[in-house]
Amino acid sequence: MAVSPRTPGAGEMFQLLRDGRPRTRAELATLTGQARSTVAGRIDALMATGLIAPAGEATSTGGRPPATFAFNASSQAVLGVDLGATHARLAVTDLASTVLAELDAPLAIADGPGPVLAWVAETGHKLLETAGRSAADLAGVGLGLPGPVEHATGHPNNPPIMPGWDDADVPGILRSHFDAPVLVDNDVNIMALGEHRIAWPDVADLILVKVATGIGAGIIADGALRRGAQGAAGDIGHVAVPGAEEVVCRCGNVGCLEAIASAQALAARLREEGLDVAGPADVVALVRGGDVSAGRAVRQAGREIGSVLAATVSLLNPSVIVLGGILAEAGEHLLAGIREVVYRRSLPLATQHLRIAVARSGAQAGVLGAAAMAADHALSPDAVDALTA
Repeated sequence: MAVSPRTPGAGEMFQLLRDGRPRTRAELATLTGQARSTVAGRIDALMATGLIAPAGEATSTGGRPPATFAFNASSQAVLGVDLGATHARLAVTDLASTVLAELDAPLAIADGPGPVLAWVAETGHKLLETAGRSAADLAGVGLGLPGPVEHATGHPNNPPIMPGWDDADVPGILRSHFDAPVLVDNDVNIMALGEHRIAWPDVADLILVKVATGIGAGIIADGALRRGAQGAAGDIGHVAVPGAEEVVCRCGNVGCLEAIASAQALAARLREEGLDVAGPADVVALVRGGDVSAGRAVRQAGREIGSVLAATVSLLNPSVIVLGGILAEAGEHLLAGIREVVYRRSLPLATQHLRIAVARSGAQAGVLGAAAMAADHALSPDAVDALTA
């Protein structure tokens, strides 16, 4: 016997209101194909949660003007957390990613999950107070980590620069401090989500490439973040680059893109040439200061990254490639090297409308992506149905 499809509930109808545009009961009935009485009941249920609110009256076509309803993004808040190797960024936002309070502070990820997550919890509660929100207002927590994460469980998976974090129950630890769902992903994925949400909301296919201590990519395809079977999608830093077979990578293989084109690799190369370079920030400073050797090294790194991205363009056919991470701050040298190879090596059909640009959201991309991840979970059809049940 055929099973009839489930009638869309309040959660499905709410998705129509997330764009913030006020709508009448009649409009919602037309869009959903449901009876006005059904729509009216679901509006009442959503109003009771605070997720929607009256938004005035529509223009009358005769008789009493109909009431309109719209998404009430201020009804709850989310906490976004972006942890790097040596820094932390936290932000409390409303459900539409408007920042209510934020903080940027030094923090060593190598201190381990216990001390780091205890600090995150304490600081997160303080930030909620600063934003004028209570713990009861918190709809969710989104956290980005600088290493591989199994998204289904939120557990780090053998992260190379995070001693003591392997398989740590990060969501469980944070849930003991926050009575809200906790979602965890790697830093590049949340950067891609944040950059897409803030700067390219109308682009369905986008790749964000982070070039810093390591190299990775976050993939937005058909408007959604793609993580792959084990969350390893986008790990372009460990794609082999022809001609670099003698360079040993920290993963144990040789010739990886990260081993020859990351900011850390460039810093080491420039030190060998006699330049005073302690780390990636010094590479950027040299390029901005007009140092020829540093500029040449960054442009060559762009070519090497471009050789890997050319294959990615043929495989995924994105509309936009966005460059983030500290090396993207070096200006046009990295961008020029990447464009040079991608446009030469990829087919004209794939590059006809392809844009390659530096990230527009800057250092906020990760923390806003983490907040958006938490908000999307809290506002999913199933979550809203549970809230209105």
